[in-house]
Amino acid sequence: MSERPVKFAAPAFCFDSAQGYGLVSGTPMRGDTKVKLVRWCTLAFIMLAAVLLCLPGSIAWAMPHRDSHAIRKQIEALEMQWRNAELSDNVSEMGKLLADDYIGISANGTVQTKSETLDARRAGTVKIQSLDITDLKVRIYGDTAVVTSKAELVGENGQSDISGNYRYTRVYNKRLGRWKIVSFEASRMHDVDARKKH
Repeated sequence: MSERPVKFAAPAFCFDSAQGYGLVSGTPMRGDTKVKLVRWCTLAFIMLAAVLLCLPGSIAWAMPHRDSHAIRKQIEALEMQWRNAELSDNVSEMGKLLADDYIGISANGTVQTKSETLDARRAGTVKIQSLDITDLKVRIYGDTAVVTSKAELVGENGQSDISGNYRYTRVYNKRLGRWKIVSFEASRMHDVDARKKH
């Protein structure tokens, strides 16, 4: 009795529809065509993903940007409020402008918190007779504004004369819709003071 070879039927999987039209998995194809199809599908998927990833940025780019000019004017107005509060010893106004986590560094390296700054003003330790602000520059970084300026000051801190020319940096941060001063640092311009004496 001779043995017959066993034949296995390949299951038919349709590539293009559920009705069974078109190519089935048993249809012979050149190997490089399958590779090209996989490559095109992969490329199409990558391109679609790239478009979707860029879409939020494109939407954000199309949205109107905040008016930085208006923000600069607002910060400049706050600088004048602070100046006027210092000249009039308005501790209440200073308290509204300073953030709770405020840190200030004076020209002699003294570090003061918000409460220490306000306490010194209440005690009358710091007295400012005049304060002229020039060369005011405001830079905006989202919800943060950095102010640099030159200040010509006449005043005392206790028994010390603090009159002179200073450069300072003040940093504002927008919190709950309001700009607050979070940082301040002053540097004395000794060369300018020396030239004025001669």
